[in-house]
Amino acid sequence: MLTKELLKKVRQLEIRTKGLVNQVFSGEYHSVFKGMGMEFSEVREYQIGDDVRNIDWNVSARFGHPFIKIFEEERELTVMLIVDLSGSQYFGSTASTKQQIAAEISAIMAFSALKNNDKVGLILFTDKIEKFIPPKKSKSHTLRIISELLSFEPSGKGTNIRGALEYFNKAIKKRSIAFLISDFQDTGYDKILRMVGKKHDFIGITLIDEREQKIPPMGLVRFVDPETGKEKTLDTSDASFQFWLHHHREKFRNEQKSLFTSSKLDGITINTKESYIKPLVNFFRMREKRW
Repeated sequence: MLTKELLKKVRQLEIRTKGLVNQVFSGEYHSVFKGMGMEFSEVREYQIGDDVRNIDWNVSARFGHPFIKIFEEERELTVMLIVDLSGSQYFGSTASTKQQIAAEISAIMAFSALKNNDKVGLILFTDKIEKFIPPKKSKSHTLRIISELLSFEPSGKGTNIRGALEYFNKAIKKRSIAFLISDFQDTGYDKILRMVGKKHDFIGITLIDEREQKIPPMGLVRFVDPETGKEKTLDTSDASFQFWLHHHREKFRNEQKSLFTSSKLDGITINTKESYIKPLVNFFRMREKRW
């Protein structure tokens, strides 16, 4: 049962994200994500210029003149939201944490799927699979997904992207559109990422926070790893620390970009201090041009 407070949060997120879907992403979703194939629709009499490979020989023999098969795009899609709930996702130096932004982006994709009569499912993960909601299509199902995104309390703290992708690959047999929403603070998932990318239309959404990317010189600061609980005091004014932080940030960005590029996968980077609307719109426009 939804509590009164949670129901209010779900309703507020529904209003905000449905408005964005209707005003900003209405046509983009349908035009960008194509059907998974072609299905037979009907037959009609052959006309000059039609592809002879589509002639239905059984119907043509029955009526004594040629008929061709008409095919339509198989429109129904399956959208899977694979959302990271590890400890680092609950960090945010601005008004929103990475987890809150992940919930809003997931809601946009879920309502876009609902508007286009597509199925949507959810996988929540940390260093293990926390929850799996099989894909379905209905408003009540979509609202259930949103309520889980807003209220679910994970038991794990770490990040296991490889495990999440392996689970997804086994659980979802049919080709789908998969959004992995995470800060990607993990390693060792290269191989399964490429496997998933060959089977599904995979999009990685990387959430970053400015304070994780750049720390001003403030002298001695005690840091706590949100995933392991380990503490360490560092001198943020030390030039070697600033150099290490810059090098680490650039190395992470370059390695992730190289992985996605070599795997021929799409990626979106969203900073918590900026609106996520522009990066998402740019992504849709880029995909639309590609088609």
